[in-house]
Amino acid sequence: MLTQKDQKTIRSKLENIYKIFLSTKEIDYFENEIVKIIKQFNNKNRKKKKNISEKTTVLICYGDSINSDRKKTIRVIHNFFKKKLKNYFNTIHFLPFYPSSSDSGFAVKDHYKVENKLGNWQDIKNFSKSNNIMADIVINHASARGLWFKNFLKKKKPGKDYFLTVNSKFNISKVVRPRDHKLLKKIKIFKKSDYLWRTFSPDQIDLNFKNPSVLLRFVKIMIHLINNGITIFRLDAIAYLWKENGTKCINLKQTHEIIKLLRIITNFLNVQTTIITETNLPEKENLSYFGKNDEANWIYNFSLPPLLIHAFLFENSSHLNKWSKNLPTTKNENCYLNFIASHDGIGIRPTEGLLNKKSLNGFLKRLKKNGSKFSFRKIQNKNKKVYEANITVFDALKKTDYDEKGIYFLERYVAAHAIMISFQGIPAIYFNSLFGTSNDEAKFIITGNNRDVNRYKWNLKNIINKLKNSRSKQSIFYNHISNLLNVRRKQKAFHPNASIYNINMGPKIFSFKRVSVDNKQTIICISNLSSKVQNIKIKKFYHNWKNLIGPKIEIQKNVVILKPFEIIWLSNKN
Repeated sequence: MLTQKDQKTIRSKLENIYKIFLSTKEIDYFENEIVKIIKQFNNKNRKKKKNISEKTTVLICYGDSINSDRKKTIRVIHNFFKKKLKNYFNTIHFLPFYPSSSDSGFAVKDHYKVENKLGNWQDIKNFSKSNNIMADIVINHASARGLWFKNFLKKKKPGKDYFLTVNSKFNISKVVRPRDHKLLKKIKIFKKSDYLWRTFSPDQIDLNFKNPSVLLRFVKIMIHLINNGITIFRLDAIAYLWKENGTKCINLKQTHEIIKLLRIITNFLNVQTTIITETNLPEKENLSYFGKNDEANWIYNFSLPPLLIHAFLFENSSHLNKWSKNLPTTKNENCYLNFIASHDGIGIRPTEGLLNKKSLNGFLKRLKKNGSKFSFRKIQNKNKKVYEANITVFDALKKTDYDEKGIYFLERYVAAHAIMISFQGIPAIYFNSLFGTSNDEAKFIITGNNRDVNRYKWNLKNIINKLKNSRSKQSIFYNHISNLLNVRRKQKAFHPNASIYNINMGPKIFSFKRVSVDNKQTIICISNLSSKVQNIKIKKFYHNWKNLIGPKIEIQKNVVILKPFEIIWLSNKN
């Protein structure tokens, strides 16, 4: 039941965002509309609660990551999931499945539809009966070829006043850019010249959140998604939501207030939902989206992928150790979403303040040797900086300066995933990473889009045949990764909120301790980051502990011998 106090909380946030734009009467209207949406939803839905646990694992994929003979691809993925993946994942993140004009789904034309070739809402609801479904709310922008923008040009609803225009006096000199194309597009509209704002591409026009009708529209979209089985929301590119003259137009106070309001609204709904902020930013800025436990439920752990890959490429844990030691511990079921690969590339902005210039340049040089393309962002004075490295994790880790022939490519790959899977938070694995997929150079040649090297789409028969062959690369990688996930799901010390303590064993080793919430289980995770045998000293009372992911370890005079890239998870409980 929504109380008077609850309504005041909603109103307080609306006032924080819109007080200087709206009258009291107008704020009354939007408050009442939000309250009405919540009450109508709760009248139709009983209370449902879902808790995170060591079994919470996320598979990231497109709605057409697998295709088969003109069948709706979400159904194809569902069948493959039931046969090959249901024992290892309880959550699936479908990247945007809406009709779209570009950017692999992120230029949304209609938020209320499913792209026909992928399937329909019933296909998603069917999937949600046995798994949590995570979906993108592409909240910062919409397609220049979509319904809203067509209506915007006609001053017609829905879409009227939905898009951001600024005049020639708007100062953009401090704007932080994630891309290097021209930000503003001059158009003559409604008998005057204005400029459309395009953060991500000429086809993706930024929405105007100074118009509260846009915010209300996305609240309704969230309700629509929940009604179709989706309970986890990824707020795409949320950091760029609000723009103010003469500012960086990123991470502004109003953006944080909007997230707080969305969190409040979802907290009042009978069906428990989760909000994830996607903020590919330097560490401090990324962490700010937890707020005071009143913003994101989960945040992407964006610094982990580049630091983890750097540590393996240079066989040195120094930067990774320093970062992990200072990473704030999460609480109250807020948590990190850990990943090495996603549909994009390896973000470079999250290394700011963590890798010095020399280390970063060496890192980029090595990635280039391994086949990486690079996407750039524009900074002041028209200069460019690398925004992300576009490369699959397999190719990123395939060869190093210490292993130029790639003799240990498999061991390195598995060890990197073992660290990510055992680290504090929830592990998320990109579909192609399960099979050690290489860069899709053929697709890149056709499209010229750097990110397409990491977006290979599988034919069902092809991947099934690969997995049937125990000697195929895909089968070997799949078995290693699925084994790690299988072990993780049985360990209380791998609960996302279980404590983590960094253990510094020198630059060639990365090690940490996880302790279960009830303090009954402890796991020591030790990884050899080098292509050489390492002798490490461990305390005597670990001698009888069990290695969860391999044979019993041999300890002589308190020394354990680790083979190149060997990993051990020592547990005090079986």
